[in-house]
Amino acid sequence: MMVFPRVAYFTMEIALESALPTYAGGLGVLAGDTVRSFADMDLPIVAVSLVHRRGYFRQRLSGRGRQTEKPDLWDPAGRLEPLDPRVSVEIEDRSVAIRAWRYRVRGETGAELPVILLDADLPENARRDRKLTDSLYGGDERYRLCQEVILGMAGILMLRALGYDQLEKFHLNEGHAALVAVALLEEQQPEPPHDREDLDRLVERVRAQCVFTTHTPVPAGHDRFPSKLARRVVGRRCWSWLRAIGTDAELNMSELALRASHFVNSVAMRHGEVSRSLFPDHPIRSITNGIHAPTWAAPSFRELYDHRLPGWRSDPLSLRAAVGIPVAEVESAHRRSKEALIRYVRDVSSLTLDPQALTIGFARRATAYKRANLLFRDIDRLALIAEKVGPIQIVLAGRAHPKDHSGKAMIREIFRARRRLRGRVGIVYLANYDMNLGRLLCAGSDLWLNTPVPPLEASGTSGMKAALNGVPSLSILDGWWVEGYLPGVTGWPIGPDRGLEPNPEDGDERDADALYRTLESDVMPCFYGDHARYVRMMRSTIAVNASYFNTQRMVVEYLYAAYRGSEATERMEASRALGREDGGTHE
Repeated sequence: MMVFPRVAYFTMEIALESALPTYAGGLGVLAGDTVRSFADMDLPIVAVSLVHRRGYFRQRLSGRGRQTEKPDLWDPAGRLEPLDPRVSVEIEDRSVAIRAWRYRVRGETGAELPVILLDADLPENARRDRKLTDSLYGGDERYRLCQEVILGMAGILMLRALGYDQLEKFHLNEGHAALVAVALLEEQQPEPPHDREDLDRLVERVRAQCVFTTHTPVPAGHDRFPSKLARRVVGRRCWSWLRAIGTDAELNMSELALRASHFVNSVAMRHGEVSRSLFPDHPIRSITNGIHAPTWAAPSFRELYDHRLPGWRSDPLSLRAAVGIPVAEVESAHRRSKEALIRYVRDVSSLTLDPQALTIGFARRATAYKRANLLFRDIDRLALIAEKVGPIQIVLAGRAHPKDHSGKAMIREIFRARRRLRGRVGIVYLANYDMNLGRLLCAGSDLWLNTPVPPLEASGTSGMKAALNGVPSLSILDGWWVEGYLPGVTGWPIGPDRGLEPNPEDGDERDADALYRTLESDVMPCFYGDHARYVRMMRSTIAVNASYFNTQRMVVEYLYAAYRGSEATERMEASRALGREDGGTHE
């Protein structure tokens, strides 16, 4: 019988269900999908996050695209199981009490995995401290660092108070959780030893327990705190450990996690190349992200797969056999998904979508490098394409962080394009992109668009969700799409693969031109002129991409490469690379 290590998975955000606003976007959605696959496989793993009583935010959009925000309030007492233990952590030289709630993730076979959500809203805390676990990515640098102290330091204390004494690995999902390493050092002895050899021995013991996943090549994604602020917030004892292991001018959470982990991975092969160029002193492997197939398959496709591919829920690899599903059944399932999206758009907006028109979906966080506005760079050219080849309608969604002014400006730009294109190209921008809307949009679109500035896309998973529902992608060759793109099989590229080449000054203009050319010359003639071929591509997208880019495959890689540290890791990676080449990987 195979014995798997006991693992604690730490993440600042986690998408458990749409009704619980404990996530902001892709990082949280990936964490939720990961723990669902852990539960499906009945693995001895516990997840740790914060309760986020005020959520991320509820997005409100004016008629001209001006975004405003309000708290997304919810009551943990109505949805979660309260836990008895209380722990305290030092923040700014005072003790802050922390409680916890438990959410149970039920796997496909009935196994349950606990998610522990930390909460500072206790009467014994000062009013200011009671709000420390309220807002996800809210507040200033101080607030963010206080939350990271709670996640990492109080997280370890709470696990011990709950009886998790035999944990073998600690998975840091992004640098937010890097202070887990300091908490593990403090468990060994309260203060760092003066002898360097003793210190190195303690650090190495912690390194053997920690795994770190870095998710972004974007500088803003790597939390940095000035040393003066860090000293004040983390307290004397924690700071003494940080100084001992190399923190000086600033507290860089990614660098701390890199130094404190024996296994570090990126979230796609291309992202691995980028990460190794950013952190050349650290060996960084690649484990490409995936999605939890049962969560993201639309009802019509769940029904189709249950009928044609029984067992796909526990073994998504069986989706390879989708090549044998009659194309008429794939088309029928997609038609029902598209009708569901059309109904939703009609209910929340003034636009009635045409069920026969090419519907392009785009849903990402509204921030500059994701370029949601690239399709509208030349609106007259876009309108001319629609006039010459066939109607186009575009459904977009995405929230800009409250302090991301360029992201908010991009949403307003899209609304201006919508007004100017009225009657020529249908455009709708949907507010409050969440798990439920994601299911509708990824399944109901005919084509999935992704336009990041390369090489800034770490992975991206929205296109994977679309592929699971038979929707081909039109995407910049970056992130996961470098691995997932097969010419004429899974979709189309936007321009050539530029590798790690920085985006040139005319990059937006070049990419927009490539986008328009591919749309006009390849995508739309196929959709309107040879629809049978388009539906065959939908089917092959399921067979090739959905069968591979799923969290079950991803979790197996973590188990053998990161958690068990198996000697077979190198053989597995070589086999994986060979398998993708045999499958037609385009790089």
